[in-house]
Amino acid sequence: MPSSPSPPGYLAPVSHHPSGVVPRTPPRRLPALLRCCHPEPALAVTVFVTALAVAAGHGVAGAAAVGAAVLAGQLSVGWCNDAADARRDTVCGRTDKPVAEGRLSARAVATAARTALVLCVPLSLLSGPGAAAAHLTGVAAGWAYNLRLKRTPLSPLPYAVGFASLPVFVTLGLPRPVWPAWWVVATGALLGVGAHLVNVLPDIEDDLATDVRGLPQRLGRAVCRWLAPLVMLAAVGVVVAGPPGPAGAGGLCLAVVAGAVAVA
Repeated sequence: MPSSPSPPGYLAPVSHHPSGVVPRTPPRRLPALLRCCHPEPALAVTVFVTALAVAAGHGVAGAAAVGAAVLAGQLSVGWCNDAADARRDTVCGRTDKPVAEGRLSARAVATAARTALVLCVPLSLLSGPGAAAAHLTGVAAGWAYNLRLKRTPLSPLPYAVGFASLPVFVTLGLPRPVWPAWWVVATGALLGVGAHLVNVLPDIEDDLATDVRGLPQRLGRAVCRWLAPLVMLAAVGVVVAGPPGPAGAGGLCLAVVAGAVAVA
């Protein structure tokens, strides 16, 4: 049967694809990949530790090496988190997760996580073997959280280990390596636990719906809303009461960060 004539002024759609269907423009991968790495906390931790390195006595090159290693570690942990949570985020309909939105595959994010982890090793070794061991222990704790411990009552432990390892990484990487004071390590651990509580707060309901039952989820939103600032204020208290004399630049840096997060 002959086709009916097209109306005047009508332009037929043009397709150069064999199937007659114009393929969609592939999404831009780099912005989506950057979104998956949790850029805000990754940059915040990197800037904080770099400032701590400067305050501890690292030169420009040393502080830059510390910052590069920390950034690689944070990227690896962030990408590992989104790759591990791909199924959960899809079920929960997360609109802030590129993998859940279909803009990026979980395999691509997992590859990025492994690549950043591999780069983190030589970058950490720039500060010396002892410092590298401390930093890689913290990064391993982050991976352990993503892959297993976030679903257990031990969920705060990787955060405590990860944050406590950062001042150790900084001081063991000095030209004359030294262990940080106990109160610096304790403050880092408290900051980590507080960060864990703050990070979980917005997602407690989704976590419970997908059988993620870490310690904050078991405690509940109301308890965590009060416990998070109390832990941060405890970190401030350790900075103030811990050192025998003035806290110094590094201690003040820790106290400012803890106080700011507690207020927020």
